[in-house]
Amino acid sequence: MARVELDRIGKRYDNGFEAVRDVTLTIEDGEFIVLVGPSGCGKTTTLRMIAGLEDITAGELRIDGRRVNALPPKDRDIAMVFQSYALYPHMSVYDNMAFGLKLRGTPKDEIRRRVDEAARMLDLQALLDRKPKQLSGGQRQRVAMGRAIVRRASVFLFDEPLSNLDAKLRLQTRMQLNQLHRRLGATSIYVTHDQVEAMTLANRIVLMKGGHVQQIGTPLELFERPTNVFVATFLGSPAMNVLPARLEGGQAVGDGFQLPVTVPPADAGRPILLGVRPQHIRLGAGGVPATVELVEPLGTETYLHCRLGEGSVVARVDGATSARPGEAVALTIDAGHLHLFDPQTESRV
Repeated sequence: MARVELDRIGKRYDNGFEAVRDVTLTIEDGEFIVLVGPSGCGKTTTLRMIAGLEDITAGELRIDGRRVNALPPKDRDIAMVFQSYALYPHMSVYDNMAFGLKLRGTPKDEIRRRVDEAARMLDLQALLDRKPKQLSGGQRQRVAMGRAIVRRASVFLFDEPLSNLDAKLRLQTRMQLNQLHRRLGATSIYVTHDQVEAMTLANRIVLMKGGHVQQIGTPLELFERPTNVFVATFLGSPAMNVLPARLEGGQAVGDGFQLPVTVPPADAGRPILLGVRPQHIRLGAGGVPATVELVEPLGTETYLHCRLGEGSVVARVDGATSARPGEAVALTIDAGHLHLFDPQTESRV
């Protein structure tokens, strides 16, 4: 396996558009890193630069200490799994998995051994003679992963590999990916726009926006201590509630609420943005008055969309709630789980 270092990596196209700027990141040997963010944030461009499919226009990329900026993809010792599967339709599953090894002149016995081993890992033994058109989407993606596994590359790259699968297959394949990583211990870099994939697969998450890295950390670090409003509202479903307020005498005072906060006395009168996640708002007597606008029952839990003063919040409450649209309720907000952000920079206070 390998250590991958991105040192102020950037990508500027000929028309002047800067897709990625100053990405600095060290991926340790055997680590599973997830690049996540909205469409157009630069995550796929960053992955393609690591793969050698996009030229690097600024910074330095090193794999195991070796500068690889100018190396072609075949010399970087990487394996890539694409969103589109990229299987040869006229070849069997076996031949698709073996194709790269054949090109490298690997002995037939070694090819058979590696393909059989990967097929066992991915439960593909019974499908080796089939053509891709005879497979489901989930099976095709497993073949694509198998083709990468037999390479025994130093670094595995995944470009939104689950985005073409339905919800049930995404869950199954995500579990297989998790198991594969634990089994192989491979250095892996995975791109997705799906926060659930990011939270469940990653050792560390790299959250990007507009070509810039917003925050790097473990899933729990980004969830519990987001560095800015964008990170706070991107991770978590439903998204974190963010309400304008001001600091007065140890309280965050907003339209329809006031909550105790711990801030320096010098910050009195300061405007802030107050963040609270839906799971930290519950129904209870003595809370702040609100009006239910929409009820989303999900079985074990229910999302209540409520009008609070001139703003609105979402509360995640027990699925058995009897609350109905138009009903007046009292919301208890857990003051121990508040997040404060600067309204101008949107950075964490």
